[in-house]
Amino acid sequence: MNAKPVSPSFLSGAALVQASLHSLQRLTPRYQLRNPVMFTVFIGALITSILLIYNMMSPQSEPSWFIAAITFWLWFTVIFANFAEAVAEGKGKAQAANLKATRRDVPAKKLANANDRSKYQTISANDLRKDNIILVETGDIIPGDGQVIQGIASVDESAITGESAPVIRESGGDRDGVTGGTRVLSDWIVVRIIANPGESFLDKMIALVEGAKRQKTPNEIALSILLAAMTIIFLLACATLLPFSLFSIERAGQGTPVSITVLIALLVCLAPTTIGGLLSAIGIAGMNRLIQANVIATSGRAVEAAGDVNILLLDKTGTITYGNRQAVAFFPAEGVSIAQLAEAAMLSSAADETPEGKSIAQLACTKHGIQEKTLGELNATFIPFSAETRISGITLGNRKILKGAGDAITAYITSLGGKAPEAMIRQSDTIGRQGGTPLMVADGDKLLGVIHLKDVVKTGIKARLAELRAMGIKSVMVTGDNSLTAAAIASEAGVDDFIAQATPEAKLKYIRKMQEGGELVAMVGDGTNDAPALAQADVAVAMNSGTQAAKEAGNMVDLDSDPTKLIEIVEIGKQLLMTRGSLTTFSIANDVAKYFAIIPAAFVSTYPALAALNIMHLASPLSAILSAVIFNALIIIFLVPLALKGVKYRPIGASGLLRYNMAVYGLGGVIIPFIGIKIIDICLQCIGAV
Repeated sequence: MNAKPVSPSFLSGAALVQASLHSLQRLTPRYQLRNPVMFTVFIGALITSILLIYNMMSPQSEPSWFIAAITFWLWFTVIFANFAEAVAEGKGKAQAANLKATRRDVPAKKLANANDRSKYQTISANDLRKDNIILVETGDIIPGDGQVIQGIASVDESAITGESAPVIRESGGDRDGVTGGTRVLSDWIVVRIIANPGESFLDKMIALVEGAKRQKTPNEIALSILLAAMTIIFLLACATLLPFSLFSIERAGQGTPVSITVLIALLVCLAPTTIGGLLSAIGIAGMNRLIQANVIATSGRAVEAAGDVNILLLDKTGTITYGNRQAVAFFPAEGVSIAQLAEAAMLSSAADETPEGKSIAQLACTKHGIQEKTLGELNATFIPFSAETRISGITLGNRKILKGAGDAITAYITSLGGKAPEAMIRQSDTIGRQGGTPLMVADGDKLLGVIHLKDVVKTGIKARLAELRAMGIKSVMVTGDNSLTAAAIASEAGVDDFIAQATPEAKLKYIRKMQEGGELVAMVGDGTNDAPALAQADVAVAMNSGTQAAKEAGNMVDLDSDPTKLIEIVEIGKQLLMTRGSLTTFSIANDVAKYFAIIPAAFVSTYPALAALNIMHLASPLSAILSAVIFNALIIIFLVPLALKGVKYRPIGASGLLRYNMAVYGLGGVIIPFIGIKIIDICLQCIGAV
């Protein structure tokens, strides 16, 4: 069962038909008022429709076919602006449908007593209520969102994340959250339900990805206001052209007054209709791209804030490093061969199931040829690690082979009358300064040597952090390690700064300090101790595998629980802003060609000298006006895929981005209309329309 949010093809037949129907349904004044620019086009289409009917009943000097053509293309412009938004919303609704498919009514084993798993009542998942206690065993579907209060189990979360690898969920710590619709693969857990029916995380996700329910973000509202202001300015300018035309004819003694149809065509062409028609689609598509990355944004504001982030807090373990310390080298004491140390290290790790213990055994076997053996084969007794002793190992006959923290092993040897060589103590200190973790190995009262454990930095993380730096984003590593270890890892990973021995208070203090300086801060977290900092951060990504407190504090939830996703979120946020800025630049630049097409056509009969401005050599005034209106409508169609896909992301600074936009979309916005309008004019001549 794989219900990872997917995006239906933009060209799928069913999606296009559905979007087309929605485009027509939105041809109402109430809906169009949401977009002032397109509302102006909508009103213009209504006026020219009335003029067409009037002209057909009582012919005027302006031909009816011309008014009909202008009217058709104005309605076409409005419909395709609706179409772009409908397609974007359709993607979100299709993703919501995928998620709804995972929501099912399953049986739930309700416990009367959490400590007695033998007695339960089987009820419907729809009858569960918050704080109910349920038992989930091997093969069971988890019937609702909850918190593990007993047990440990392997859980298949592919229904939510799309990832096939199972995860471990257990009581206590930061891995106790489970999501309804996922399945227990092995063992059992007792879960406390944390949400009533209809209030689960899955229900919230479905509501969030419904594009029609998306609220406009502050950036989008600001741009809408700017576009509305530009439209009002052009409206006032066009309104003065009719009296100016009449005055000019009276003074010049020639020409015909500019018609209402031509004025409406001029207004529609000069107003920023291209970006106005695509603005909502760009915003919705940005949210959808996050969903495709398996991230649910609970706030549209957070998506845009991600594009403006300039401080990025990254947890060391699991984000910058792989999270599991690995044995990378053995350092034997004087008089001890490396083979002896490797064998003792392997024996001390024979029953150690931790990633560190397994890596020690693997290093001894692969690099030094030591044969791995089990406790049964050795007839040995395992000495488990404890927080008090900080030592683990085995008892083999009369021998005790141990490994552990340097001070713990040194104290153990001293208690037996032995002494740790100074060279080994210095070696341990060196490993610590390099960012590693030293483990000493002892056989009785004799120190055999030191194992170097290293938290391995992820491949490619340094290059990704360099990309962030090129975008003007400062990376800060957060770790509970001491300053020496943190400094070594920070240097190797290439982060700009680090916070060592980080407490919840330290994280919160750092974020507030940065925000007071005007910075926008993003961070990722999964634990209850991360909740205060997540609540404070401008962009807060909570891991789906984390605690409920973390998910409630964040404004985004990463379904994959991949901390490195934060970098991708920043890229998507920047891509959203880049797309909006690029298409705004293109839309405004379009007006240059339209000036040269419509202004000469509207006033050439009064001022023949204006014919010199007809640099495109358009066939006639009517052809010039109609060609500009047709281009104005068609360009929206051609830009819909770009609005939905987004402008290609480039990790460059603000000044470089401005230069790029001006060179590509600014210059392109000037040149393309000249070519497009001329081609349309030629086509109109070929079919004999003008």
